[in-house]
Amino acid sequence: QVQLVESGGGLVQPGGSLRLSCAASGSIGGINRMGWYRQAPGLERELVAAISIGRIINYAESVKGRFTISRDKNTVYLQMNSLKPEDTAVYYCNAKGDWTGTSYRHDLWGQGTQVTVSA
Repeated sequence: QVQLVESGGGLVQPGGSLRLSCAASGSIGGINRMGWYRQAPGLERELVAAISIGRIINYAESVKGRFTISRDKNTVYLQMNSLKPEDTAVYYCNAKGDWTGTSYRHDLWGQGTQVTVSA
């Protein structure tokens, strides 16, 4: 299976920027969509942004206009600008692949990278 490794998290002041990267290693095939989720303490994991193989992009309403997702071969990026304290969370890379017509055979997750927005 494929391993997803995230990087780029850290501590940043409100209004600052971070760029997250997620690199897929191992044998890769049939990946339909890659994206980023996040989970803050006490809250459920939520979709932040996703990009399909056809470059169709979806963003959470809370990050539209501030975050940009992109994909280059086996790596997906999340450029985060104008960061707010409420963006603080663990960010997880996700990859879904091998669509059967009803579901995905693969639903892969990275280990997560911490993003903290604080003065």
